[in-house]
Amino acid sequence: MFYQTPLKSVTVIVILAALALYAILGGYFAGEIVVEIAVLAILAISLDFVAGYGGMVSLCHGAIAGIGAYTFAGLTALAGFDGFTATLAALAATAAFGLVVGAVTANISGIFFIMATLAFGQMAYVVVFEWKALGGDDGMSGVSRYDFSAIGLNMNGSVEFALFCLLVVLIVYAVAAYVLRSSFGRTLIGVHSNEDRMRALGLSVWKHKAVAFSFSSLLAGSAGILAAQHTLFVSPELLVWTVSGEVLIVVILGGLGTLAGPIAGAALLVFLKQQVSDYTEHWHLVIGLFLIAAVMAGGRGVYGQVEHVLQRKARSDANA
Repeated sequence: MFYQTPLKSVTVIVILAALALYAILGGYFAGEIVVEIAVLAILAISLDFVAGYGGMVSLCHGAIAGIGAYTFAGLTALAGFDGFTATLAALAATAAFGLVVGAVTANISGIFFIMATLAFGQMAYVVVFEWKALGGDDGMSGVSRYDFSAIGLNMNGSVEFALFCLLVVLIVYAVAAYVLRSSFGRTLIGVHSNEDRMRALGLSVWKHKAVAFSFSSLLAGSAGILAAQHTLFVSPELLVWTVSGEVLIVVILGGLGTLAGPIAGAALLVFLKQQVSDYTEHWHLVIGLFLIAAVMAGGRGVYGQVEHVLQRKARSDANA
């Protein structure tokens, strides 16, 4: 069961507030790092929704974000649509793609589910790579950011865009938490706990899992939209399966099935990468060792371990 505990609320607010302060005081480079963290955090939240609470470990969420990015970029840069309309279309496209993936893979699990999602992601990558109208392997430029000049906001500014991305992270987290607390979310957790029992109670399990994957894909699509606006450019590299692998690492680092953990994991991974790469080009080795340590420590991730220790202490105090 998902509970929006005070610890979760404090963790999310403190991390986002610290990142906002870093973006404001750190200059252009800090703003770029914060945007990278925000995009990765949104993707990680979307993956944690289905993996941590639905038991569906996906390796196509990077590709789904890429679909959102390409849909937004194509409609704004090629078709001349405004940002709001393009956003709705991009979210609809990712939700539809997720619904198809979820419906096809709903009756399989484990490694077979992972490989099936990987296959869907690779298919999406090949389509984009070969689609010359979208630039093919050269990618596509000319993407524009939201126009909020009517309310006095310049989204082309590094700080402004970084703060906007952090706001989207907060909204995505709040929406995901709300859905998990709803009857739909509780049923999804029930399916994860005992799929056969939920099926015996008359639930259409495959339909529920498909809708859950579609909702998760919609959240991932919002990350793709921000990624396209961040670089003002999209390329097939957005859909490479290693992007999904990195998102999975973030979820594990932060804490699978915690929802707040992925935000902490995203900040931790990006800052680790930035700091370690200043000293060595083999930063992947350091990240790998850190990930192994996190798994060997109990597999709960950084936030998950803190939550576990505090809960155990609270139970100990209650029994004393």
